[in-house]
Amino acid sequence: MRQMKPGARAMAEPTSNKAFPVSWDQFHRDARALAWRLAEKGPFEAIVCITRGGLVPAAIICRELGLRLIETVCVASYHDYKNQSELKVLKDVAPSIKAIGDGKGKGVLVVDDLTDTGKTARVVREMLPNAHFATVYAKPAGVPTVDTFITEVSQDTWIYFPWDMGLAYVEPIAKDHKG
Repeated sequence: MRQMKPGARAMAEPTSNKAFPVSWDQFHRDARALAWRLAEKGPFEAIVCITRGGLVPAAIICRELGLRLIETVCVASYHDYKNQSELKVLKDVAPSIKAIGDGKGKGVLVVDDLTDTGKTARVVREMLPNAHFATVYAKPAGVPTVDTFITEVSQDTWIYFPWDMGLAYVEPIAKDHKG
């Protein structure tokens, strides 16, 4: 069981036994691969990252595509990792970003780490209907909500992102080993 910091909320472990652990190196490679695909889809004038998961891939993509106009949209759902509740927009996209291009997101790139059910992407797409939506990973229910992604995983697979994991001591197999 994961140790929690004081004041942290407990998260239920996923019910699926399908796990997809992603290391920092693998995530960086996948985010760069996404940037390669996006390079031919632009040009983009700005990037909007969906917090919090979109922050890391957006930083990598901004570097690779030379984007300097960076915005966030903050959408939260309070859930137990089995059931997602109603989404709440904590921070909307700035009017100056919405005004780019056709005033509906043309020329704006929206980035997230994963599209799972597609609910978050649909909320953001209402704000920027003509933006290009990209995620590093996609599950089948979320695929229709994005324009570009790198890796599809099954709906019942739990992705363990590197920022959600930490190193921990593991007992040796031979506990009485003196060495």
